[in-house]
Amino acid sequence: MKLQLKDKQVLVLGLGDTGLSVLRWLARQGADLSVADTRATPPGMDTLKIELPEVKIVTGAFQSTVFNSADLIVVSPGVPLNTPEIQGALLRGVPVVGDVELLAQQLDCNAQYSQTKVIGITGANGKTTVTTLVGEMCKAAGLNTVIAGNIGLPVLDILSMDIPDVIVLELSSFQLETTHSLNMAAATVLNVTEDHMERYASFADYAAAKARIFAHAQVKVVNREDSYSSAMVDATSKAVSFGLNMPVNQEDFGLVTQADNTYLAQGALALLPLNEMKLRGLHNAANGLAALALCRAIDIDFEPLLSTLKTFKGLPHRVEWVANIGEVDFYDDSKGTNVGATCAAIAGMTKNGSSQKVVLIAGGDGKGQDFSPLLNAVQANARAVVLIGRDAPAIEQALVSSDIPRYFAVDLPEAVNIAYKVAHQGDAVLLSPACASFDMFKNYGHRAEVFIDSVQLLQTNQQALTKSSDSRIIG
Repeated sequence: MKLQLKDKQVLVLGLGDTGLSVLRWLARQGADLSVADTRATPPGMDTLKIELPEVKIVTGAFQSTVFNSADLIVVSPGVPLNTPEIQGALLRGVPVVGDVELLAQQLDCNAQYSQTKVIGITGANGKTTVTTLVGEMCKAAGLNTVIAGNIGLPVLDILSMDIPDVIVLELSSFQLETTHSLNMAAATVLNVTEDHMERYASFADYAAAKARIFAHAQVKVVNREDSYSSAMVDATSKAVSFGLNMPVNQEDFGLVTQADNTYLAQGALALLPLNEMKLRGLHNAANGLAALALCRAIDIDFEPLLSTLKTFKGLPHRVEWVANIGEVDFYDDSKGTNVGATCAAIAGMTKNGSSQKVVLIAGGDGKGQDFSPLLNAVQANARAVVLIGRDAPAIEQALVSSDIPRYFAVDLPEAVNIAYKVAHQGDAVLLSPACASFDMFKNYGHRAEVFIDSVQLLQTNQQALTKSSDSRIIG
């Protein structure tokens, strides 16, 4: 049901890019607007005062009087729904939605969008890569494509653009909590591992938020190797699966081996040799298979899809090669901010078709995660682990039963130096923290900058040295 907005008292919670986008769109609908933000000087406030001076701005602790007069509340993703003032509004029957729900209602009621196909992507890990990859595949097929959502472009900005053929949305669990009616041609939950546990009462609640993406999806794409993702569909659903094993049915996607070569495949049909993908690592093979499944669900031919897989090089700070120093590769996976991402990165490291031993640099703000899944990944593929940040002791405790050497570093530059010293020729030093960055850095991008600068300094120093024959371990 479309919300009636003209002359309604609408309260927007949270400013920033999303809040500004929402306020601009609501102003065009004739709503009477207020915005509340717990930050004293939220980003975008100066812009708002210039563009929409009539909007009432309330900063600091939420005030019940602001909530009591609202006919509708629009919540930015960073504001938890269990906030007491929001819960009180819900009890009074006040609708609480996010910008994705507002978009969904506009797409449904506007005939101009009747031919537009929406693809939705969520998951603990890989969603930005898959969203970008799907968008590039659609563009390669000649479709007017918009990529939006958690990836950057606020979704309501789509309504000011030319009518697209395809809308590709990256959706976080936070966004899905307030989305009820988004109709999609295809959607996927790539995987479900612990993340944002500081926001959810339980892992089950987090998984349930992810599952909301399937509520109105025509084709549901699931990861058959992830028990949580695969359990989100039943026998009545139109579902397609992907995984790194052989496809189960002719509609499913996976890997097959023919004549000693591994291929991406649909059913028994070999599509592309794995080594022809520009993206490296088995986790990226899974991302590619998910993207294929989503695009085939809207009937795009294979040719532009496979062509894109051959050229798409991925995104910054996601297992991105930085340098080779003394036959040791250095990789930046600063975006690996949860345990699942780090486990996938470790398992996916290969060199010349074989598994590559890893010296892992990890640590930071663990966000209440359980680090125990790291144990098997480290035991199987790691040479050593170097720990930094606030939750370094918690990670070390999770690895205490492992015989893999563990080291503590006071900062990231020291961690890089320790990692290089303990690495063998042919190994990879992998920054994949399994943690958020905010205990030591501005954000994950800043963490990556410090890592890359440290690697480049190490490279400069090594080039200036005449190394003794025993200064490196040969393995």
